[in-house]
Amino acid sequence: MVQRIDVTGMGGVRLAAWEFADPPKIGGGLEESEQRPGVLLLHGLMGRASHWAATARRLSARHRPVALDQRGHGRSEKPSEGPYDREAYVDDAIAAIEQLGLAPVALVGHAMGALTAWQLAARRPDLVSALVICDMRASALGAASQHEWTEWFRSWPLPFATLADVRKWFGEGDPTLERPRPTRGEFFAEVMAERADGWRPVFSRRQMLTARETWVHDAHWEELAQVSCPALVVRGLDAELGRAEAQEMVRVLPRGAYAEIPDAGHLLPWEQPDAWCAAIEPFLRTATVPS
Repeated sequence: MVQRIDVTGMGGVRLAAWEFADPPKIGGGLEESEQRPGVLLLHGLMGRASHWAATARRLSARHRPVALDQRGHGRSEKPSEGPYDREAYVDDAIAAIEQLGLAPVALVGHAMGALTAWQLAARRPDLVSALVICDMRASALGAASQHEWTEWFRSWPLPFATLADVRKWFGEGDPTLERPRPTRGEFFAEVMAERADGWRPVFSRRQMLTARETWVHDAHWEELAQVSCPALVVRGLDAELGRAEAQEMVRVLPRGAYAEIPDAGHLLPWEQPDAWCAAIEPFLRTATVPS
């Protein structure tokens, strides 16, 4: 079962949160779902809450998983002028935790969502019980990276005539790909909507670049060192986060741990879902045990 719950984010922005759990059994005390440790799942840039459905359903046996459509994404509001800075994304996640009664919560973030998660954990340790960082670098990516993304967005052959065309281009035809990645095609098919002229992304590419601009020029090691809860850094063997940097992140984290998944790239939770869950489930089970 999945249930949509509206959350009010920073500046009154309407956010859509999605709770993945069986209908709660109501007894003499709290609802069963509210007795389970909360997990907030944060997607990356261009992602959406529904991408976490399989992970959330796996976690729902022991946890209360909620996935958030972050501002500018999915079914959440996309204010034309933002803001789309780090403070807005962190404040939105805090609002979701507090309004949904998830604290102390385990944060699971992919890419941009992982950065939001560890910035939140550093700023509000009282709200966070554990942290999972999936394929996000702590080092500055730089202006060249932002330029590459700008050119990549311009290369998209919009509109796509069919969803099959979406899957084919992002999974095979994209010239930035070194080899076919069918999972990538499926990932992007989920963030497209049919318009009068064809299929287009549900997000604004301009807003995505604006959001990315706020983190690519800075390193984030200092905030990583301020995370006091148990933290797991997960990377794929062929991911964007290199092994040396990932292991340095683990060293910087006061209570860091490391997991590596073979045969996986940036989208490792969807490329290797069983290995991904095998890595995070034992960690979350241990880290979220009430003290």
